[in-house]
Amino acid sequence: MMQQIIEEAESVLLHTYNRYQVVFDHGDGVKLYDIDGKEYLDFVSGIGVFALGYGNKAYNDALKNQIDKITHTSNYYYNVPAIEAAKAVKKASGMDRIFFTNSGAEAVEGALKAARKYAYLKDGRTDHEIIAMNHSFHGRTFGALSVTGTPKYREAFEPMIGNIRFADYNDLDSVKALITDKTCAVIMETIQGEGGIYPADEAFIKGVRALCDEHDILLILDEIQCGMGRSGYLFAWQEYGVKPDIMTTAKALGCGVPVGAFLMTEKVGQASLKAGDHGTTYGGNPLAGAAICEVFRQYEEKNLTEHVKEVGTYLYEKLEEVKASCPMIKDHRGKGLMQGLEFDREVAPVINKALENGVVLINAGTKIIRFLPPLVIEKEDVDAMIAVLKEAIKEL
Repeated sequence: MMQQIIEEAESVLLHTYNRYQVVFDHGDGVKLYDIDGKEYLDFVSGIGVFALGYGNKAYNDALKNQIDKITHTSNYYYNVPAIEAAKAVKKASGMDRIFFTNSGAEAVEGALKAARKYAYLKDGRTDHEIIAMNHSFHGRTFGALSVTGTPKYREAFEPMIGNIRFADYNDLDSVKALITDKTCAVIMETIQGEGGIYPADEAFIKGVRALCDEHDILLILDEIQCGMGRSGYLFAWQEYGVKPDIMTTAKALGCGVPVGAFLMTEKVGQASLKAGDHGTTYGGNPLAGAAICEVFRQYEEKNLTEHVKEVGTYLYEKLEEVKASCPMIKDHRGKGLMQGLEFDREVAPVINKALENGVVLINAGTKIIRFLPPLVIEKEDVDAMIAVLKEAIKEL
């Protein structure tokens, strides 16, 4: 039955994903089940989305209740769930203004537009430059792809939007070297995800913040993957004691409902996008708003960031043990429940064997295994994953 469904999928879906050969049917807690009933321990959480785990009754009930009321009105009208969601995100982030999108890539698009409009209103020029980072990933739409610092994602779709310059992550001098009187923004992930799980060095992120202040340049921090508690802080930049002018978020913001957002300070909000500059049909719909409100309610109720710090530390210790016992592992890095093991060879055989043995893992590049479990995992789940991982590594 599973193979039949896979074959049907390949006959109707555009082949832009090389999918793993499994059809998931339902989930419960941190477990997934395929259509044949086989159980899997999930260490991917839909690429960092399902922070609260599967079958969360309170979350499901909040969505069901909203569906029975209304799911869409458009942004020509106000709706209470979106307003309450905005208040929750504002409180958690300390930012001032928010625009809800349908995805992380759209959040990046809006952030880039806001930065360029801010600069345009200052000097009336349209030749402003944005500094992005090599090995970054911000999304697949044209604007987001233009600031994604991995050429293989961009080259078939050139030309991108213009005036993008790439610096080296965690190399402050490389950022300084690119700043001109045309520079209007620096965009970077607080923890690089697809690029290999690289957290920002404290000196680097503070140095970039100081450069932006010195030159009246906007700092855009992409928290789409590393935000919403995954690092052990609601937003990863909060650990460093810096604050962006604009930030993006998505993934676990809705814990399964497609929703993203870009946020900005009042200063940027009052001097960038105005009525008519930006819009979206579905963004901030009542269903997404209800999801966000329930997500933040449960984060607070469960004290989830402290839980992530505790279990994330345990995961780090266990992965260090794996690294110490395996010469082919070159590096281990990350924060909280966003960690990676870098091997000296491709890791697909390990991921496939782990899946066969009931653990869902994912890569970040061809030689890195990425660990992005639901934030509600416990230490015994880490132990179970490690046991399967050790066996799977023997495939190499």
